[in-house]
Amino acid sequence: MLSTLRLTKDLAVTIKNMFHLRACLAPLIAACLAPATLRAADASPGVVSHVNLTTDKIEDVSSLEAWKKSFIKPGMTDQQKAIAVWETVVKFRHQDIPPNEYLANEANVHDPIKCFNVYGYGMCCCASANIEALARYAGLDARGWGITGHSVPEINVNGHWCMFDASLINFFQKPDGTIAGVEEINKSISDWYASHPEYRNNNDKLVKFMRGDGWKHGPDVLTFGRYDENGWLPAATHGWYSSMSEFGSAKNNFVYEYGAAVGYELNIQLRPGETLIRNWSNKGLHVNMLDDGAPAPGCINMKNGTDQLRYAPSFGDIAPGRIGNGILAYDLPLESGAFRGGMLVADNLQTKSQAITAPHTAPISVPAAVFVKDATKPAELTFRMPSSYVYLGGELTFSPVIGTGGSVVVSFSDNNGLDWKEIGHVTTTGPQKIDLKPLVFRRYDYRLKFILSGAGTGLDAVKVTHDIQHSQRPLPALVQGDNMLHFTAGPQEGTITVQGAINPPVAGKNLLYSDFHPTLQGVDPKMLVMKAGNASVTFPIATPGDITRLRLGVEYRARDPKDGWMVEASFDGGKSWKPMGDLAGPTGIGHSSYLVLSDVPAASRSAQVRFTGRQRNTTMLMDVRLDADYAEPHGGFSPVKITYAWEENGQIKQDIHIAQKTEESYTIHCAEKPVMKSMTMALE
Repeated sequence: MLSTLRLTKDLAVTIKNMFHLRACLAPLIAACLAPATLRAADASPGVVSHVNLTTDKIEDVSSLEAWKKSFIKPGMTDQQKAIAVWETVVKFRHQDIPPNEYLANEANVHDPIKCFNVYGYGMCCCASANIEALARYAGLDARGWGITGHSVPEINVNGHWCMFDASLINFFQKPDGTIAGVEEINKSISDWYASHPEYRNNNDKLVKFMRGDGWKHGPDVLTFGRYDENGWLPAATHGWYSSMSEFGSAKNNFVYEYGAAVGYELNIQLRPGETLIRNWSNKGLHVNMLDDGAPAPGCINMKNGTDQLRYAPSFGDIAPGRIGNGILAYDLPLESGAFRGGMLVADNLQTKSQAITAPHTAPISVPAAVFVKDATKPAELTFRMPSSYVYLGGELTFSPVIGTGGSVVVSFSDNNGLDWKEIGHVTTTGPQKIDLKPLVFRRYDYRLKFILSGAGTGLDAVKVTHDIQHSQRPLPALVQGDNMLHFTAGPQEGTITVQGAINPPVAGKNLLYSDFHPTLQGVDPKMLVMKAGNASVTFPIATPGDITRLRLGVEYRARDPKDGWMVEASFDGGKSWKPMGDLAGPTGIGHSSYLVLSDVPAASRSAQVRFTGRQRNTTMLMDVRLDADYAEPHGGFSPVKITYAWEENGQIKQDIHIAQKTEESYTIHCAEKPVMKSMTMALE
């Protein structure tokens, strides 16, 4: 009897423990058995946008608005603003062989924010365009000049044109505080030559004259220049003698617009499995390297503070050099399903994790990390590869598993999915590799599409890896002592861009405007010049999420006061139009403008932007960049892992920080002067 009671008691305890265990495991069991769509609601965001890290030692130039906040302060006079514009371009752009993307009218990169972040160097026309664009964004009027062997810009300060040469690092501020313009400089030089004709067109005599402060006895205006005691400008590539030649001939000086279709912004976006590495060094790669006979920019191997970069430290440059080569890689987390939020399309696909956690009455066979769910129709996996830095190369590796009679077809698009090119057709199981360099070189965005057919067909791995070019100058480098770093993420927006060369001879170098399927009426398709009284150019654009704003950078020509373009946008297929702005004449050779439209109807995912022309003399479009910002459908915040690597006295140092909030600050202390190596960002 006693043993029976003991057995009954023990059984009761066992049953009680079983019910307790079931209660504890119930949430986990429910989560595992829940449909994938329900579990996805609690998943991490598919993409984190506008990831940015700045330091208290270097100004933020990630966008036009960030630049303005960094450099244009409340209460500044127009002249102070103009000097701040000049100082920006001197700091973040070095005089060198210009980077050529073959998109703009001048082929070179003229967008200041792109120049600062991606390249950090350019020629005098690039510097002029940079200054003109920034000055206009700060509310000042600006124009460019072509002079003998050189290009310079002017900014209008209180009704007076003032020359600001960021290319050779010079301007002439007189004792009364005003800054001389091109015509005033020319007159001062011409008057001096009238009294000293033996120096005209004689560089040898001018070089000898300028030494030992001799330049201070030259033309009055030039005595207020930024020359050293021997007449050299800060980079020591040019000096007082070159100013005498460049500005000295009025017949060779002419007003000229070095256009800039602005709109580029630094928008680092990270998805699960995506990694961005930026290096304070390079592998010799640069954007002109595929041009026959094109030399590398001189600064590719220069050390900061030496050679032609001798001036840079005095303008706040703490990077080891100027040109950086980094890596952008995306290894899709297929098996877990975490890739889905970063896809444009993920249709008819089942992941291994879904298959093994679903209830089954019999053992199942899982062919791959992700595979065709319904074998009666194809499955599709499509994703974008947007980059804030220009692609210099790329490689796609993937591991297909092919079912009986099945296949995997891979296609590529670099015009926002308007056209596709098949780059791979696989019918056997095994690792695959595709060289993307011929397709992605000089691009900032492209799409890959995988079509999977047949029962049992799937993918075990998909990875893309790219070499990129970036400037070292704006990166948040460290110095000896305490370094305050500020992390931000958001807004959670992406951008679709329409930009192609309007100059057909560059075909094959980059995209053409025609690759984006515009509708033309009454314009010459070769150069977008009006040829009829009723003319228009209409660009379509579509986004994966709801459009938040349209931004338009444009260089145009409207020679006569009655010439010009009216710009409008439609979000209902052309039934109605909203005004964006009027590109009016007269412009002379050309003019650049930047327009923004934020009045976008809710839930709009497509738009048309129309240029309607009017002409009496010459009306044409020379460069167009159209950006549609949109809310990322699966955007949000996830912790970001930031890894710094540097050396102190030959010893490797590392700092790993996990940013847990969309905005936070932290400190890195360097006991000795650091030699910067790399900075890596990825989602934790």
